[in-house]
Amino acid sequence: MATNMRAHEAGILHADGYAAQPQWLPEPEDLSELMPKLWAANTDRGEHGELTVAGVPVTDIARDFGTAAYVVDEDDFRARARAFRDDFTAPFAAIGGADVYYAGKAFLCTAVARWIMEEGLHLDTCSGGEMAVAQRVGFPPERVALHGNNKSRAELRQALEWGIGRIVVDSFAEIDRVAEIADELGVVAPVMVRVTVGVEAHTHEFIATAHEDQKFGFSLANGRAREAVDRIVAKGESLRLLGLHSHIGSQIFDTAGFEIAARRLIDLHTEVAAEHGIAMPEMDLGGGYGIAYTSEHDPLSPRQLGEQMGDLVARELKVFQEEHPEAVLPRISIEPGRAIAGPSAFTLYEIGTIKDVEVTGDLTRTYVSVDGGMSDNVRTALYGADYSCALASRTSDAEERLVRVVGRHCESGDIVVMDEYLPGDIVAGDLIAVPGTGAYCRSLSNQYNHTPRPPVVAVRDGVARVIVRRETIEDLLALDVDESAPPQEVR
Repeated sequence: MATNMRAHEAGILHADGYAAQPQWLPEPEDLSELMPKLWAANTDRGEHGELTVAGVPVTDIARDFGTAAYVVDEDDFRARARAFRDDFTAPFAAIGGADVYYAGKAFLCTAVARWIMEEGLHLDTCSGGEMAVAQRVGFPPERVALHGNNKSRAELRQALEWGIGRIVVDSFAEIDRVAEIADELGVVAPVMVRVTVGVEAHTHEFIATAHEDQKFGFSLANGRAREAVDRIVAKGESLRLLGLHSHIGSQIFDTAGFEIAARRLIDLHTEVAAEHGIAMPEMDLGGGYGIAYTSEHDPLSPRQLGEQMGDLVARELKVFQEEHPEAVLPRISIEPGRAIAGPSAFTLYEIGTIKDVEVTGDLTRTYVSVDGGMSDNVRTALYGADYSCALASRTSDAEERLVRVVGRHCESGDIVVMDEYLPGDIVAGDLIAVPGTGAYCRSLSNQYNHTPRPPVVAVRDGVARVIVRRETIEDLLALDVDESAPPQEVR
């Protein structure tokens, strides 16, 4: 294997601003080899060296559906869903059981909602649009949750008219709002309290959600969470208190933070049972389980997560059970959206230009531009997310070359992959694939520079099909109002 000195000797500038590759990025022994933890299970190399998904060459996908394109391995997605449904939840069987809520914000369309429904998972939604997707496929409303820090009255009414299984309340105003709408409809609203447990998750500031200074939830430390519980109990004719909810962040690789969060939630759960005589039937520990975006990441399997989480929850519930032997233990739920969707997909791009830029002195950086970018994956620009990539249309024996993969948009921060090794003979027209883009990339996609969003292509058993079509220029123009036309009545 090459040493770190080779990069310096080649005069290459790296993402961290010095002439040596990031510690987590080893120089490869074989550029054609795929690191299994980064790719969906059915991703391989074909007989001509091209990447294949469930037997379908990416060259065929590019030919038939164009690039850029999100490519989803359906069997891999479903297998990950089943692993959380079965392997994760098995350790909870003796302590009240567990449910898995797929977080729709990771990636949701009608096909994915149907997969989730068919695999027996629940669904967490955050908007009227996400609920509408679930409604379109006939998702059982009792298996759906509604989240959000500023739900509209229309969304709350939509949820209650549909018969949603839980609404996670996030403010005192929302408690009153849900109660008012429930009274108008003559129903009792099932609610959970979003608790800010004060756990500092080891993740990026923008995706950590359980520290005090952020917009979500009721603080446990200053008594607001307990006050929220009391207000809900006082509205017992309109609201049914299901339990407590916590979410400490995203892209987390150990369970230490969850143990603290569980302990604090169970302490509040016990306190409420003692004072109000209510054994809340549910408790949600959120999600945020990390996935491997690069070689540095080492995520736990669903089975490992389940065993560790089951052990820590059992320990914390033991005290509650001793104090309230007659009470039924709360049913635990978790939300592994990224951990299911993320590794199941990659984004397929075509290289357009390759440019060596002299940065300073004898240091250069190679920029590889592709036909996508921050419009289909804004995570790198948004919070410095790291990704890997591989030459997808062929293999090569050429010496490796450290590159930065960038998009086609009018921003210098339009970066797809900060640092990665590709063969030195890459040319315009080659295809590259960026793994781990199944979560949040399509959900956060945009039309910057009036760029139509890519399609989502699902592959299964040797057949590729579009489950979300590519946007067109006509789609982009469809919402523009033609002021030269005769005025129309505004409704």
